[in-house]
Amino acid sequence: MSHSPDSPSAAANFLCREHASDFTSDHHPPPTPPFPDSDDSPIAGLLDAEVHHIPEKDYLRRCRDRSIDLTARLDAVNWILKVHAFYKFSPVTAFLSVNYLDRFLSLCSLPQSSGWPFQLLSVACLSLAAKMEESHVPFLLDLQLFEPKFVFAPKTIQRMELWVMSNLKWRLRSVTPYDYLNHFITKLPSSSSSESTTHCFSTASNLILSTTRVINFLEFAPSTVAAAAVLCSVGRDIASTNGPLPPSFHNRVKEEMVRCCHQLMEEYVVDTCYASSSTIKERVAEPPPSSPVGVLDAATCASCDTPSERIFLSLTEEQRREAEPPNKRLRFSAPDTPQH
Repeated sequence: MSHSPDSPSAAANFLCREHASDFTSDHHPPPTPPFPDSDDSPIAGLLDAEVHHIPEKDYLRRCRDRSIDLTARLDAVNWILKVHAFYKFSPVTAFLSVNYLDRFLSLCSLPQSSGWPFQLLSVACLSLAAKMEESHVPFLLDLQLFEPKFVFAPKTIQRMELWVMSNLKWRLRSVTPYDYLNHFITKLPSSSSSESTTHCFSTASNLILSTTRVINFLEFAPSTVAAAAVLCSVGRDIASTNGPLPPSFHNRVKEEMVRCCHQLMEEYVVDTCYASSSTIKERVAEPPPSSPVGVLDAATCASCDTPSERIFLSLTEEQRREAEPPNKRLRFSAPDTPQH
């Protein structure tokens, strides 16, 4: 007899069949600093941990040689940024979503014959990031905004979330450039003014979020991106300087890499808006693809003996006419199924 994916026995079966190494904690204790009272000791811990929260080393090469569908990736990032702006999520939520997406794509391949695999992955990554960072999380159906080509049932998204988390080895508390911002800004000579500090943080935060759309920034560690964004935010021109960086952020933050990232940032994202500049393309009706649940069953959910879920191919007219944001809920305060 098959079990529902929501039943305790099905969940137990799924978890029991996961390899023990997949349940690695994402909390990495910082190493003992040479000086216990040093203010940089927490930063040293972040620098040690950040290598565990980036895509695989060959991911950028695969993006550049088009082994990864860059058009689909850019569409996914643009959609994440739109929903992030619509719900006024924190910048960390959007950055985490793209981090999960890139780390997953560096480990797993998605079918490129239709658009729904990337869309399903995008929704799952944004949902996971929102659960990590936001105090109020929209319903899974309400998260699928801006006339998506496919609208996925909540159970389908939840199973995709499990697949993502398993491949990321449950390391969802990623080290991001935002973890370094406050510390790096305090290293600036102008940080004594609260107004200048606030402006610097806001500008650097927007610059960091802008980098998610450009694959070349995947070459740099989160600490490097943070340092370059802080320098850009205060107008520091270091691209042609051979001397040390104006502020000493940390002795383990490589100056040459910061210069390269700073130059790339000046070229691609400074004075640009990170929101999508393209309009939503008119959707052309086409036959529905194979069920994404079938792909999930074959890929990672062999232990979940469940029937296929139905994909909703279009929103209702009533949903499309809604001008106000859908109601947001406290996490886990209500089931993720629509009421009929």
